[in-house]
Amino acid sequence: MKIGVPKEVKNNEYRVGLTPAAVDALIEAGHQVVIEEGAGEGSGFFDLEYLKAGAQIGRAIDAWEAELVIKVKEPIPTEYSYFREGLKLFTYLHLAANEMLTKALKKEKVTAVAYETVQTEKGTLPLLAPMSEVAGRMSIQVGAQCLEKRMGGSGIVLGGVPGVKPARVMIVGGGVVGTQAAKVAVGMGAEVSIFDVNANRLRQLDDLFNGRTRTLMSTKYALTEEIQQADLVIGAVLIPGKKAPRLVTRDMVTRMRSGSVIVDVAIDQGGCIETADHVTTHDQPTYMVDGVVHYAVANIPGAVPRTSTIALNNQTLPYILKLAKGDLTKALLAGFNVIDGHITCKGVAEAFSFPYTAPESVLQQSNTYYI
Repeated sequence: MKIGVPKEVKNNEYRVGLTPAAVDALIEAGHQVVIEEGAGEGSGFFDLEYLKAGAQIGRAIDAWEAELVIKVKEPIPTEYSYFREGLKLFTYLHLAANEMLTKALKKEKVTAVAYETVQTEKGTLPLLAPMSEVAGRMSIQVGAQCLEKRMGGSGIVLGGVPGVKPARVMIVGGGVVGTQAAKVAVGMGAEVSIFDVNANRLRQLDDLFNGRTRTLMSTKYALTEEIQQADLVIGAVLIPGKKAPRLVTRDMVTRMRSGSVIVDVAIDQGGCIETADHVTTHDQPTYMVDGVVHYAVANIPGAVPRTSTIALNNQTLPYILKLAKGDLTKALLAGFNVIDGHITCKGVAEAFSFPYTAPESVLQQSNTYYI
């Protein structure tokens, strides 16, 4: 199969779909790979490395004309002109929060497979996990920066100093993002509380952190009480394939102290904080609502592309090999969001009131794959 890797064009997005090592593995498996010129430079991978691995270097159109296109972030409108029937696209899509992209993929009958909905039988999300780990850790980094006075924050250090109390960090969601955020926040000496709706998960977190965090059941009352004392709030809620629920309301935000900070990591799925009502970029990452700094960048890991690209490829390569071969496991089938004009992810169908069709039934009738 001919596989293409275009250069990412989203604001300050420096990751790349394939590393030279991944290209080498795909060439070894008998595939052709076309890399857009300069696609890997932002991650520290240069064209010569790709050539040595066996790839061809071409233009954007050359990469997009491949049978299977591997990206990192969802296509933006300037890339929609590359869509065509028969194209297979494998990338992060977050379609439940992007009706325009969903309609474009549907109209052009692109087979769109989303990293974030590939799901194992145990319920884990293997291709979302590495970027969630990066985003979770970075959420505390950027949150600490936003607390600086120059950024509009209250001017405090997360861990405090002798004689001065540490900041209070409130994490809404105890999944991968929330856990990684808590690790960094605890390591920096902050007082940390983690909210989740799953009591068993709260028990696991309590054991993991050995009592160094407070674990709380996520209810409207508890969130309202805690947020009034929080210096930094991390939104880390995820429902696979669906738009994130708005658990932190505007009323809750109005009760926060001036100079407090919100980092909504769930913004790429629509956001879990009501006042985080639009996506920001690395160029202009924050805005103020009621005296509270809001950080709503949808591609947080793009700021550390070297780490992120390698971590992502470590997980995606086995699935890319399967997809290229046509070996559609149950986990991979869960990643199919759009096939031949049909919406094949329940969460996306529900978000926009489109009919849902099981991916297996479409693929059995489609020339895209035979299963």
